[in-house]
Amino acid sequence: MSAPTKETLLQALAGVEDPEIHRPITELGMVEDVSVDDAGRATVTILLTVAACPLKDTLSQNTHKALAAVDGVTSVDVTLGVMNDEQRTALKQHLRGGQAEREIPFARPDSLTRVYAIASGKGGVGKSSVTANLAAALAESGLRVGVVDADIYGFSIPRMMGVDYPPTQVDDMIMPPEAKGVKVISVGMFVPGNQPVVWRGPMLHRALQQFLADVYWGDLDVLLLDLPPGTGDVAISVAQLIPGAEIIVVTTPQQAAAEVAERAGSIATQTHQRIVGVIENMSWLELPDGTRQELFGSGGGQQVAESLGRIVGTEIPLLGQIPIDISLREGSDSGAPVVQSNPDGPAGVALRGIAKGLATRARGLAGRKLGITPQNR
Repeated sequence: MSAPTKETLLQALAGVEDPEIHRPITELGMVEDVSVDDAGRATVTILLTVAACPLKDTLSQNTHKALAAVDGVTSVDVTLGVMNDEQRTALKQHLRGGQAEREIPFARPDSLTRVYAIASGKGGVGKSSVTANLAAALAESGLRVGVVDADIYGFSIPRMMGVDYPPTQVDDMIMPPEAKGVKVISVGMFVPGNQPVVWRGPMLHRALQQFLADVYWGDLDVLLLDLPPGTGDVAISVAQLIPGAEIIVVTTPQQAAAEVAERAGSIATQTHQRIVGVIENMSWLELPDGTRQELFGSGGGQQVAESLGRIVGTEIPLLGQIPIDISLREGSDSGAPVVQSNPDGPAGVALRGIAKGLATRARGLAGRKLGITPQNR
C-alpha cells in the first residue's frame, strides 16, 4: 500500500477540533507542518495557543487518533509547539470575525443569543443551583449554552458545574472552561484558594464587562447570568451592558422571601427589561406516603408572579415549582447537576420541565431583519 498524500493527512486533521475553541485545527492555523514518508510514518507539528494549554494532552491524543486512522499510515509522531505573537493575533482576529475588540457580542442588535439573568431578592433561595441545572439541561437538549457567574462575592458556579481546569488566556482573549457541555466563566477561576473578593461598584462593572467582551463564547444559543441577590451594582450593569437581557426571578414559597423577590423583579421597570417568569424553589418535600409537606409555606412563587404582572402591566408566568430533593443539594456539592445525575427524581423532572419551556420559547423580533425595504413615493 502506498503512503497517503499530504492533502489526505490535512483532510484527516480537519476533523480534529481544538477542545476549547471547538473549531477545526486546520481552520485555526494550528497545523504548522504535516508530512509522511514512503514507509507511512506521519509527523505533524501542532501549535498551541499558549504553552500552558490545559487540554494539550487531549489535543495531542485526538490528532494522533485522526492520523492513525488514515489508510497507509504506519505510525504517528505528534509534536506540540506554541504560536508566536503574530500567529496569536491572527487567531484572535479570525475568531472575532472582524468585530471590534472589547465589543460585547450579545449586545449587538443582530445577536440571536437569548440572555437570561437569573435574579433573586435574597440569598439562600437556590438561585445558583437553578442556574447550573438549567444550563446543563439546555445543553443536553442540544443548545449551545454559556454561564457567567456574575455573583462576584458569592461565586459558586464552578463547583456546581464541576469545572476542573482554569481558563486559557490568549493575550487579552479568554477561552472559558467547558463542563457538562456548558461554557463557564467565574471570578472564582481567578481567585487563589477561597479568598474573598473585596471590590466596589466600578470594579464589579469592569469584571462583568470583561466576562462578556473578552471571553470567546463562540456562537451561543443561550447565555445565563447568575446574578448576586438584590438590586445592586451588578444588576444595573447587566441592564447597561446587555439591554436585551431578560429576567428570571427565583424565590421560595415563604411570604417573606416572596416580598423581597418582588423588589428584585421590579427593577425591570427601571431598566426596561422583560421578565420571563418566576421559578419557585423548595416548594415542598415529598414524603414516602406520597403526600407533600410544605416546609416553607405555599403560594410565594405565584404571589411574586402576580405582583410583578401588576407592576409591569402584563401577565408573568410561574415557570415551575421545584420540590426539595436531597439529590439536588448533593449534585450541587459534587459538580454533578441533578438534571443529569438524577433526571427522574423530583427536582430533576421539575428543572428539566422548566428548561424545556425556555428552550422552546419564540425569540421575538428583536435583532431580526424583517426584509422590509422602504420605497420612495
